[in-house]
Amino acid sequence: MDRETRAFAESHFQRLRGRPAGAVGATPGRVDFIESPDSFSYADFFKGYLLPNVPCVFSSAFTEGWGSRRRWVTPGGKPDFEHLLRNYGDVVVPVANCGVQEYNSNPKEHMLLRDYISYWKDYIQGGYSSPRGCLYLKDWHLCRDSSAEDVFTLPVYFSSDWLNEYWDALDVDDYRFIYMGPTGTWSPFHADIFRSFSWSVNICGRKKWFFFPPGQEEALRDCHGGLPYDVTSPALLDSRLYPMRKHCSPPLELTQEAGEMVFVPSGWHHQVHNLEDTISINHNWVNGCNLANMWHFLQQELRAVQQEVSQWRDTMPDWHRHCQSTDTCLELQASRGSLVLLSGQVIMRSCSGINFEEFYHFLKIIAERRLLLLAKGMGPGTMEGGVGTGLGPQQAAFDVSRITEVLASVVAHPDFQKLDTSMFSPQPEELLLQLEEVVATAASI
Repeated sequence: MDRETRAFAESHFQRLRGRPAGAVGATPGRVDFIESPDSFSYADFFKGYLLPNVPCVFSSAFTEGWGSRRRWVTPGGKPDFEHLLRNYGDVVVPVANCGVQEYNSNPKEHMLLRDYISYWKDYIQGGYSSPRGCLYLKDWHLCRDSSAEDVFTLPVYFSSDWLNEYWDALDVDDYRFIYMGPTGTWSPFHADIFRSFSWSVNICGRKKWFFFPPGQEEALRDCHGGLPYDVTSPALLDSRLYPMRKHCSPPLELTQEAGEMVFVPSGWHHQVHNLEDTISINHNWVNGCNLANMWHFLQQELRAVQQEVSQWRDTMPDWHRHCQSTDTCLELQASRGSLVLLSGQVIMRSCSGINFEEFYHFLKIIAERRLLLLAKGMGPGTMEGGVGTGLGPQQAAFDVSRITEVLASVVAHPDFQKLDTSMFSPQPEELLLQLEEVVATAASI
């Protein structure tokens, strides 16, 4: 990030203060297509798509050097099953059954990749039909579980990725996934976890995307308040079941070709269908541009949990802690509005994958890494010891500014104040003060 782009970004967020998190301006009438890497800079993407929070698609020229595009695909453009079997056949992978609805998702099982590929071949031979159903390999953490061949090169546009930076620092998890499946496999209507951004590249095959900007999903709720499982279902035409459907604008539609890369903005609900046998690489990511969206989402999740368990409030000691961290967990079952007691989990973590305490530690780790980068006075585009985004001190200064604004809101939140933070180091107020001091002097950077 250069100085001018940082100034542009700071001005953008100053204008947004007081507006709802996740709000977008005018919804574009189409998804822009970015043709050439030579004429499209990080600043172009940051100003044109990341800050406005609108989708775009990059041409196959952006991924033509990827190892997976050379090795995972046959000369005819189909998945190279033999290569995948040689390299990953004994890896256990998660597989969803697209033909079975479980709440607003699909049930999953685990199997060896060789068994899934055997199924896939049989599925093709059977005219894209099988008694076992329509199975889709989803959320395979290949990058976490394997040190094998060079699969891809992270595009600079997505290199400010706090979510994977945080999990890499903990060496526990990541949000980098491989998807693969035959024609007809699909992902139901959803918005990405934590209201993260995501990017998706077709290594081979084609996908059909349906995009709805933030807020439009409210018009798609049924008479019980539930979101649809499939936005292409004829059931949505039933005005008694979907009384607000007429107020929803048509989705932005996109057909993604082999090699192309789709940027999915924060909070945009979408549904995706594989039009051919397809392999894709997908990342979820958060940074300073959608951090406020993530924080807003977590507050919404906590309010939903609190409303569901309010009937237990008078009989449950330390009620506020039961909503965020306890050895006794109540897992929401949204479809029935009921509660099921589960041992050894956390309500909010089980519903959204993170709670207020972990969100603070997320902010702390990213903040400390940015402060270290600024203290070392590193030049643009350099990295040291794995610290930083590779986008230089201007990016680090922008990141600190965004963390400071969100952390101030976290520290002031009544439910965060009820947490026992005595073991936190540094204390949240101390970290906030340190960040505010850096922001105050950052104009000279």
